[in-house]
Formats: sequence, structure tokens, C-alpha cells
Amino acid sequence: MNISDVAKKTGLTSKAIRFYEEKGLVTPPLRGENGYRSYNPKHLEELTLLRQARQVGFTLEECRELVHLFNDPARHSADVKARTLQKIDEIDLHIQELLEMKTRLQVLAESCPGDDTADCPIIDNLAGCCHHSTPAQR
Repeated sequence: MNISDVAKKTGLTSKAIRFYEEKGLVTPPLRGENGYRSYNPKHLEELTLLRQARQVGFTLEECRELVHLFNDPARHSADVKARTLQKIDEIDLHIQELLEMKTRLQVLAESCPGDDTADCPIIDNLAGCCHHSTPAQR
């Protein structure tokens, strides 16, 4: 199977597949006499795992570990579960940070008159301004 076939079957671009290969995230494909990569079903599984793991937030390094576990017949599902639960904790923390950002933005938006004047509490707050200066002072 060539790279364009693999791209179609995995939903990845050829460029992404080559990137994952360069980073050593997948088993290197065999090369034919013509130098072209030749993929097998195992490659499809590794690349599909990578695509789906990236979609749920795993980093490249975490994906490397998951592919390693995928290829390890002696793996323990407890190891995979532990990594998944750790990722859930990281996502929960990120959600909390995003909610705090949203709340801050809502407070800033409510403080701004949103009219045609130049006075903007949002800009003042983001710039760290604690008082308004007159045009002569600027």
C-alpha cells in the first residue's frame, strides 16, 4: 500500500504521515526497489491510533508512548488507563483555566461602554493602566 492509499484510509495527509515517520512515532515502512514506502495493515493501525490520540489531546510524546504500548504484547491495560486518566485531569485543568479566562473577559466586556468614545476599560485593564490620563499628559 502506498502513502496516498494510507492517507485516504487513515484520514491523515501524506505530509502528516511523513512527519510521524520522521519523528519515529510509527514503525518505519519498508521501501521498495523504487524507494517508495510500502505500508501494511499494522501501519494503518498505528497511524489511526496517532490521529485519534491527537484528536483527544495527547501530545506527540504521549502518542509515542501509546504506539509503544500498542506494539507491546506484554502491555498492561492499567498503563494505558493511567495515561488516559492523567490526560483527563490535564483537560479538566485546562477547562478550568478557560472558564476563568471567559469570566475575566465577560467582566471586561461588561465594563466597556462599547460606544464611539476612545475610553476603553478593556484596553486600560489589559495594558495594566490604573488611571486615565488627559491628552496633554500622553
